[in-house]
Amino acid sequence: MSIIQSSTLEPLAALPAQTGGAPLPEWTALGPILALVATGLLLLGWDTVFPNRRTNTELSVIAAVGALVTLALSGWYLAAGTGQPATGGAITLFAEAITIDGLALFFTAIVAVVTALVAVASRDYLDDHETPGEFYSLVVLAAAGMALLASASSLATIFVALEMVSLPSYALVAYLKEDRGSVEAGMKYFLVGAVSSAIFVFGISLVYAATGSLVLSDVAAAFGDLDDLAGVAGVGVVMMIAGFAFKTASVPVHFWAPEVYEGAPAPVSAFLSSASKAAGFAVAFRVFTEAFPIADAVAVGIDWPLVFAVLAVLTMTLGNFAAAVQTEVKRMLAYSSIGHAGYALIGLAALSAGGSHNGAVMGASMAHLFVYGFMNTGAFLFIAMVERWGVGRTFEDYAGLGSVAPMASVAMTVFMFSLAGLPPFGGFFSKYFLFAGAVFNGFWWLAAIGALNSVLSLYYYSRVVKALWIEEPTDALSAVDSRPTALYGAVIVAAVATVVVLPGFGPVIETAEAAATALFG
Repeated sequence: MSIIQSSTLEPLAALPAQTGGAPLPEWTALGPILALVATGLLLLGWDTVFPNRRTNTELSVIAAVGALVTLALSGWYLAAGTGQPATGGAITLFAEAITIDGLALFFTAIVAVVTALVAVASRDYLDDHETPGEFYSLVVLAAAGMALLASASSLATIFVALEMVSLPSYALVAYLKEDRGSVEAGMKYFLVGAVSSAIFVFGISLVYAATGSLVLSDVAAAFGDLDDLAGVAGVGVVMMIAGFAFKTASVPVHFWAPEVYEGAPAPVSAFLSSASKAAGFAVAFRVFTEAFPIADAVAVGIDWPLVFAVLAVLTMTLGNFAAAVQTEVKRMLAYSSIGHAGYALIGLAALSAGGSHNGAVMGASMAHLFVYGFMNTGAFLFIAMVERWGVGRTFEDYAGLGSVAPMASVAMTVFMFSLAGLPPFGGFFSKYFLFAGAVFNGFWWLAAIGALNSVLSLYYYSRVVKALWIEEPTDALSAVDSRPTALYGAVIVAAVATVVVLPGFGPVIETAEAAATALFG
């Protein structure tokens, strides 16, 4: 068998061919992933070779440029139609262990955007750290694992990529070695993650026992003829769902998220709650649509869309109700991220065998995760700025911040209203298409529950806005005596993107829907 197979990169080869150049080889489809890997290795090398002349600024710039190169490559490939039906279909590499298609490129772009914002913001957040090299390399290498996770089409590759993401993440959460909260959060994350990985890999082994393969397409082919092994496969699927629930901070494996996001450095919280969550959904979308066809799975009693429907309702409801009673802003955002995982789960829960709008509802979930990457990352980076100022963590501590940091507070207001789903911000349109897709596919009740939860979320998001602009300032605001340029810039860019996505949402939702529709053949 040829190790590299499937369609060509004709769209990528178009420009060089017109000037007499040769078509690009198929392995160049891995360009976005390779760019992140090269950047991570460059950061490690730079930190090692120039230990006395390295600066936080240099390392931040290298990480941000590498992420932006990945974003540019992903955008170019998407625009050129690489790996999409119009140009010959998905590109499979290494005996179908990796697949480059619209889904992989779309989620790689999300990961790259979040990584770039976090790398820029960390320049100020880590300004007083003597050895920030390992931080940037861990972030970029974790991002490379996320991009690989979005492209993995073998259960073995998925597990390896999952660990490539998890191991750096544990270290990043505990990065503040002298901060007891950070170290404790890292330990909790590691323990829960280890158990989750064990459950996930055991689920993979059961699916392998029932189907005889780890490649998703081969698993799907065997799923229609499980006979007496249907029960074994069913248990394996349930255990894999538990593994995905951990990665996306969904019920019932959500309890780690508030503890970890609260204790971790705020840029790390932004990275995990946005990029890591997106990567988790990317692989879940691929696995359950490609490996476990709905009609075949339901026929043998494995109704995974029903399981995801239950999880979606529980996750969005628990996340929003828990967020509503929090007293600390960072912890509120942690529970809010759980609620948004519930919304994104609609992309799996509202699917049906032969559903005419399956691609639309999954594409809308992908588009929501794209917008969420900007607004959630921006919100956590605002908290990073507040932490750097030494302002407290509670809603009361944020009182009057709008009077001393108006631009940043305007950005935070944009994030809060967009997360709540208010027009004219990007969050409104992503939720609108997501709920509309569920309704058109026959899951109106799921959309109704999502809409009710969005209404509830407006209560706790508006508490932040009220504190920023209406409540009287406290003495703690005297600490706001600096304007960290990089942090400010990252927050403002995220806010502008959250607003600018309004006129550009058409191409985003079209690209996402096209990528999702291709998964259903």
